[in-house]
Amino acid sequence: MKNGEQIMKKCAIITSYIEGNLKELLPEHENCFIIAADGGVKHAADYDIPLDLIIGDFDSYKGELPTGVPVIKVPTEKDDTDSGISVSYAIDNGFNDIIIIGGIGGRLDHTIANLQIMGGASLKGVNIEMRSKGNFVRALNNGTITLESCSNCSFSIFSLTDCCEGVNIKNSRYDLKNHTLTASFPLGCSNEFAAESVEISVEKGILLIIVSSK
Repeated sequence: MKNGEQIMKKCAIITSYIEGNLKELLPEHENCFIIAADGGVKHAADYDIPLDLIIGDFDSYKGELPTGVPVIKVPTEKDDTDSGISVSYAIDNGFNDIIIIGGIGGRLDHTIANLQIMGGASLKGVNIEMRSKGNFVRALNNGTITLESCSNCSFSIFSLTDCCEGVNIKNSRYDLKNHTLTASFPLGCSNEFAAESVEISVEKGILLIIVSSK
């Protein structure tokens, strides 16, 4: 590791709602800490995924819990979601590279909640993304990201904050230079790769970056 480089501690959070193959969505990382948020316990069991921790109020999962796995039971009436509490746990315990598995589709309110959770985590300097079948989502706060081109897919960017200033897109069909995006108009929806990779940056604000299969 070079001087000044940050050690990345990876955590994957398995949510209650997942579209796609869980094993394909999980990161290939032997040191990845895996949390099941409530109904994520069943998905983990279905794919024989070993868990490091279970968090939830268990309104989604009613079955037996696996033995030997620590459980944090939270109240049903609370100000946060099970996924949000799982993300907070990961951040509080030093994980700075977090992947939410699932959490897209199903109940719209939970999808929006997960997007807001990502925005909040990015403010704390955490790399956070969300994955489901055909979708990759990343929150970017005051930084730069490179997206590798993929076949038969498009990408979009949206402002999670009221506005995002100094937005740049390079090597896309519709490039931007020092642009201001607002949360009230979806200018960045449905762009295309024009090279092997696209570079996206924002000087001030939180961008929501989505890569979707067509």
